[in-house]
Amino acid sequence: MLDPTLIGYGINAFRLLIITHASELHVLNVVTACSFKGELDIVFFVGQTNLKSPQDIQVYAVNTNFTLMWNYTGDGTNVTFSAQYQCFDDLQTSEPEWKELSGCQNVSHTECDFSSAITAYYDMHHIRIRAERREDRSPWSSIFEMIPYEIAQIGPPEIALQSINGAIKIKISPPEANQVRKMWLNSLFFKYNVVIWDNSSNVEEVRSILPIDVISGLAPETTYCLKVQATVPLDYQEGLFSPIHCIKTTRKVNDLLCPTNVRVFALNMKFYLLWDNHYKERVNYTVQYLTGYLKNLYDDYSSKWQKVSGCENITNMKCNLSSVIAPTSASHYFRVQAMNEYNKSCLSKDVGVDPLVTNEIGPPDVKVDISDVLLHIKITPPGGPENEIMSDLYDFSYQILYWKNSSDNEEEVKMKETKQTIATVSDLTPSTLYCLKAQAFSKAYNKSSDFSREECIRTPGGKHIPLIIFGTFVGALTVVLIVASVVIFFLYQVYNKIKYMFFPSCQTPLNIEGFGGQLFISPYMPTAEEPVEICYVIESSVTEEVNQIDFKDNKHFKQSSRDSGNYSYDDNTSQIKGSEETLGKDIL
Repeated sequence: MLDPTLIGYGINAFRLLIITHASELHVLNVVTACSFKGELDIVFFVGQTNLKSPQDIQVYAVNTNFTLMWNYTGDGTNVTFSAQYQCFDDLQTSEPEWKELSGCQNVSHTECDFSSAITAYYDMHHIRIRAERREDRSPWSSIFEMIPYEIAQIGPPEIALQSINGAIKIKISPPEANQVRKMWLNSLFFKYNVVIWDNSSNVEEVRSILPIDVISGLAPETTYCLKVQATVPLDYQEGLFSPIHCIKTTRKVNDLLCPTNVRVFALNMKFYLLWDNHYKERVNYTVQYLTGYLKNLYDDYSSKWQKVSGCENITNMKCNLSSVIAPTSASHYFRVQAMNEYNKSCLSKDVGVDPLVTNEIGPPDVKVDISDVLLHIKITPPGGPENEIMSDLYDFSYQILYWKNSSDNEEEVKMKETKQTIATVSDLTPSTLYCLKAQAFSKAYNKSSDFSREECIRTPGGKHIPLIIFGTFVGALTVVLIVASVVIFFLYQVYNKIKYMFFPSCQTPLNIEGFGGQLFISPYMPTAEEPVEICYVIESSVTEEVNQIDFKDNKHFKQSSRDSGNYSYDDNTSQIKGSEETLGKDIL
């Protein structure tokens, strides 16, 4: 029964203190009850009980099964526990309210199963818990944060075993196979490891197996025990092991008809299946293949094998797999069916092929050339130009080893690494034989090829280098001079043509020169009709006499010269001839 005591009274405020009668008072919890019109505050001071908060909260999760566990150090007499949780949805903007955690209300133990309360496996959850005794309540514990998917463990798978011909056939059912609610939505992500041991020796062996597989290489008529674990490599998660199962193998019957030692030879993306035969009579072989993903399923794939084209009813023990395997194709499984003349058949063990993992890388080709101070190296990637896709898939890098090939002393082997197919090596010694070889490697697949064949070349002598430089300079200078001469000659010819077109060097005809500023009536006179001026060399004495000759009819001469329409070359010629004869007679 509470004993209220009034401790304060005023006009604008009224406070009420309530103290519970308890044998021990350690901490007072203050609760503000209400506020009336801003004038009345009622405060209750309730004494604390002996109840303490739970500690060390943990959640243990396997698949979709969740168990909440904690420790309690207080007096546990008649104490129960209740938990609450918050779920933070990514689309929710405000803080979610606390809800009662189903399965963890009024429990008397320090653990509870709340699997039915959790459905959002990828969202953040907050969990808290407190102790209760009748009306007393302890403070809430610290908050435990979790994302169910991140803390959940993969549960154990279920397995079924069968002993066949000295081997064990195993069939695995994935975790949560028979559950409606699943934590792991895609069972194809699971990979399985089996731990197997001889029951008499307890020496364990770990193997990777498929959902439906055969464990071979076992001793006949021997009891083996095993357990299986599911993993998700993409998330680095390992599950719990299944319960231990034991089975006794049978005696193995060796059928000589069955092909043995089935193997794949792969080099530079060329795949061949090889096998051995111990049967003495005629045998026909048919190679079959199965697409790899079918073996990752949990269904029976025995009826889904197909024949490899070109490898049906063959007698040789070699099959070209190029019709099935491409550089970018997925994994495949291959097996060989043998059939004798009596139609008895037997199947070999199957062998898996992951193209980029199974394939071996051949050596690259190397060509080397040399200049004065550099060693030029050209690398052809493995597979040659016809298989360029290998370079894209493997992203090759190349290691080049080079050294001086000298018998006097052992020279240090130097290494150069490059991602390009063209490389150079400097700091060469004149008159020295250098040898090199190259290797291709892929970091992504941790694969490397053999080294290429060695290529050797000798550097030129040092005393010839100045002569080579001088000869190169003289040759270059000669070429420049020849080119300059050709250009100058061409420009000169162009200049002459332009000058001739715009500034001709022909003289004005004699019959035009004497007219001065008079206009020439005829605008054109053919070249053939132009008068030709005839000149003579006359002695000075003769010249004086000639100067005394009085040419008559000078006026008539000028008129005749102007009359171009009546002018005739023949007439002019006859007149010139007449003048020459008359002049000759006078001279004589």
